[in-house]
Amino acid sequence: MRYLLIALVITGFCSCEREGDGSLTITTRDLIESAKSDEGNSFEYALNIPHSGRYRVTIKTTQKTISKVWIEDYITNTDERTYNITGNVVLTNRMGSVDGSPLAQGLHNMKIHGLTHKSELDYIEFTLLKAHCETPVFHVQNMSGSDWEIVWSDEFDYSGTPDTNLWSYNIGNWGWGNNELQYYTEADENNAKVANGHLTLTARKDAESGQWTSARLTTAGKHSFTYGKIEFRAKVPAKRGTWAAGWTLGDSYTDEISWPYCGEIDILECVGFEINDTTGNGINHATCHTRAYYFKQGNQIGSQIEVDSMDTQFHLYAVEWDETEIRGYLDGEHYYTYDKNANEREWPFSNPQNIIVNLAIGGGWGGAKGLDPNLENPSYVLDYVRVYQRDK
Repeated sequence: MRYLLIALVITGFCSCEREGDGSLTITTRDLIESAKSDEGNSFEYALNIPHSGRYRVTIKTTQKTISKVWIEDYITNTDERTYNITGNVVLTNRMGSVDGSPLAQGLHNMKIHGLTHKSELDYIEFTLLKAHCETPVFHVQNMSGSDWEIVWSDEFDYSGTPDTNLWSYNIGNWGWGNNELQYYTEADENNAKVANGHLTLTARKDAESGQWTSARLTTAGKHSFTYGKIEFRAKVPAKRGTWAAGWTLGDSYTDEISWPYCGEIDILECVGFEINDTTGNGINHATCHTRAYYFKQGNQIGSQIEVDSMDTQFHLYAVEWDETEIRGYLDGEHYYTYDKNANEREWPFSNPQNIIVNLAIGGGWGGAKGLDPNLENPSYVLDYVRVYQRDK
């Protein structure tokens, strides 16, 4: 019997999981379980992940004729979801890899797709790039009172890369559950730079490889928030293929099966094909995703509003979030309410959320009408990000 070889290389622990530097290698034999054939062109295996984090997944095949494969996680999930954690891994000379695949500690039942027989697979290797860090600071905002006061913000009144006391980076190119095209980099001023009072996220296409890079900043592992008013003052890029966002994701997220149970609040979400290239007039979308209501079921609860000159003028995108409702605002105008709170499937928003800002290229929505052939270095500019509570 042929066994599927699964290798794990554990490196780069963050301080909240392990003190000091160093690495830990889990030998292949410690984690091998026999793979079994499924109907069609996929093969199942089980893998015990010792540490939660973002992984590089490297796949090597025995056949040069295989051009791409992908890995599905949680194949026995009860929600009948397909969790593609690698996107399509393109193989060159029988080998390929992607970065950033999210994996939580524990047993994972997986499939590899794209093979006709398991003898075509040489090995799969998982290398920990960035360990998951628990968030140390939780902010619970008071929502009763007449006036607002700032409890957390980044005014971008410094220069260089974003403040690491406030932000961490999501890294990689595994598709991010949406078949996105970009590789999110870490601490690279070409993609995330603070200057002249603004944070600018820029997507860039490498002239030789054609690979897009961009940035995705998150407060995960730094700060988390329950309730309050959250504001993004921003300009977004136009042109087909861009997808700018300012949003929140449940702090309990560790890998894809966490979502949408952990909750998501989309505050600023704009796709370039909805923005007029000449006038900059377009649409902003506000949406809440929960286990009861989310876009992969087609029953998400959202709203949209027209915005003038989105790419040349700053606008204020905001939500007010209390114990029973989430309300969306554009330049102070209320246009969205989410008030489903009967149970945790409808309302996970009694639990903390992280703030995320990112600029994606392509993907299931951003790339729904293709990419503008003249798309070059689109930028998403933020004047500030703020969290408020009402005075006590």
